[in-house]
Amino acid sequence: MFPLRDDQPTYSKPVVCVLLIVLNAMVFLHEMQLDEYSRNYFIMRYGLVPDHLRLSSLITMQFIHGGWLHIIGNMIFLWAFGRSLEDAMGSLKFLIFYLLSGIAAALAQVLFSPGSNVPMVGASGAIAGVMGGYLIKFPRARIHTLVFIFIFITRMEIPALFFLPYWFLTQLFAGYGSVAYSHLTEGGVAYFAHIGGFVAGMALVSVLGTQDRYVRRRDIRW
Repeated sequence: MFPLRDDQPTYSKPVVCVLLIVLNAMVFLHEMQLDEYSRNYFIMRYGLVPDHLRLSSLITMQFIHGGWLHIIGNMIFLWAFGRSLEDAMGSLKFLIFYLLSGIAAALAQVLFSPGSNVPMVGASGAIAGVMGGYLIKFPRARIHTLVFIFIFITRMEIPALFFLPYWFLTQLFAGYGSVAYSHLTEGGVAYFAHIGGFVAGMALVSVLGTQDRYVRRRDIRW
């Protein structure tokens, strides 16, 4: 399943979502211009390496991606779920929420792979936080989704209350299955970052709060 957008009306421009997408794209294009040695150094320098953790990498790793599919997939998920959440929270609060979710996601992965020397990169953890926050804020929303059925592709509206818990459970089971094998020695998907980010997003959206009264006031206008 591949989310495209939700059915929630928004009343403000998604400034932070757009800026995050642009910034991620700029960093990725910079990566692509580097030669292989320089690119590897860049990833090791600004990615998060659990074995020698730098605090600054908790932020910088969120803007580095490992390939075209990695960044395109992440940015589509951010656009699908981030616009409505930014509208509900306000741009500044959403930015703080996004970065804190990414930090929590990174620390969750470090907790399960403290001795790994494989750099962790990508916005997936922060976007998982956006998805967790979205579930709390918009459980009754419907997500316009591309669904792949063997060789066929169709478009469906799937309730957020099904789509997001389903996504979380796939990460949970995949993360559980990866503990014994890959998290110490192999690269790949940082499942525990996704799990940690999602849970952090659910908590942070409640702590930081949303503009409920303001949104409701505008919702009742004819």
